[in-house]
Amino acid sequence: MDRRLLPPDGQAQRFLSLALAAPIVFCPFPTAEGSARERVGFQVRAGPSEQEPRAPRDVQDALPLAQSARDAARSALDRGLVWLAKAAATSPDGSLPRAGARDPAPVATTALAALAWMAGGNAPDRGPQGLELGLAIDWIAAHTDLDPESATRGYISLHGDGLSRMHGHGLAALALTQAASLSPKSERGARIERSLRAAITCIEKTQGVEGGWWYEPRKSLEHEGSITVCEVQALRAAHNAGFQVDSLTISRALDYLARSQKPDGSFRYALGDDRSTLALTAAAIATLNAAGKYEGKPLEEAYGYLFRGLSARENWMASHPAAPLEDRRLPEERDERHAWCGFYERLVLAQALWQCSDHDAFDRWAQAEAKGLLTSQREDGSWHDERFGDAYATATNCLVLALPEGLLPIFQR
Repeated sequence: MDRRLLPPDGQAQRFLSLALAAPIVFCPFPTAEGSARERVGFQVRAGPSEQEPRAPRDVQDALPLAQSARDAARSALDRGLVWLAKAAATSPDGSLPRAGARDPAPVATTALAALAWMAGGNAPDRGPQGLELGLAIDWIAAHTDLDPESATRGYISLHGDGLSRMHGHGLAALALTQAASLSPKSERGARIERSLRAAITCIEKTQGVEGGWWYEPRKSLEHEGSITVCEVQALRAAHNAGFQVDSLTISRALDYLARSQKPDGSFRYALGDDRSTLALTAAAIATLNAAGKYEGKPLEEAYGYLFRGLSARENWMASHPAAPLEDRRLPEERDERHAWCGFYERLVLAQALWQCSDHDAFDRWAQAEAKGLLTSQREDGSWHDERFGDAYATATNCLVLALPEGLLPIFQR
């Protein structure tokens, strides 16, 4: 990363947080013409002129650094999206390559890249990465099982991809929902609609006995929380895009979540499995938000658990300055028996905190997270993850950086 884009040391952590939080900051300030305007995210609209007071001196002084932070975040996002496009160009079919991944998940990674390109302002065949986005959406639609006799009709998968499974299906269906409104009344739009309707039905038919979902596309006694969040977010997004979704499926998923919550506010990995983490709890909050739930005691308790956990991490980091910024876990969270996916955790935390009624919660988290996020980007624009690959890591981080811009309906408050 070009260090010239960063504020001076000592001010970076404070102002890099503004890079992620900028779209929810409202700062009246005078223009060169002497009138005041109100900046909302990256848009400027005219407001009352001389009647508004000038911003406090500390806010005025912060504006150049805040702008620098926003520029740094947008630069990081743009460079990440460009890297994803270059990576996609090495694949002959529009999917993201498996290269560099110990455990590749092409369906999930391609879906995440498509979501990242759309979140960055692209539409299929329109925008800097419009060509790559269109190819990725076509690839997802082409890998949807549309055989009317198939037991897995509607399932989005790739032969040889043994990792994506229903996680990947939910993410791919979500990508189709976001692309559906961008290609209406076109040949591509018709393909998206056929695939998405089948994918929705697949999700509804594979809901488990307990109300959650499992790794395989079939009704099961088994279930898992992070898969459930993928399916519910896809269903909610499909509903918002005008597709019919079975309300009973959503009700059963909400009941599953209610039974998964522990007395401390956290959410279990699954019913009968008492493990709980910040990531699982953030994913559960995102699921509740996706189902239209934004307030109530369960959410208050879940946010309380998140805030306590994040505060404990910050206190530990403050007393261990040599600890790596990109991994802020407490020692007791570093249990090798439990897989930790730092990029996934960052994304679900961003989603959960973005929807919090206390908008400052996202700002506080961003302040702690942004420096590690931006400074860990490599010179070529990518982020590295040896398990799932650089394309997965880069797409996920681009989604986090793009979230406050609100271009994807799923990211809108």
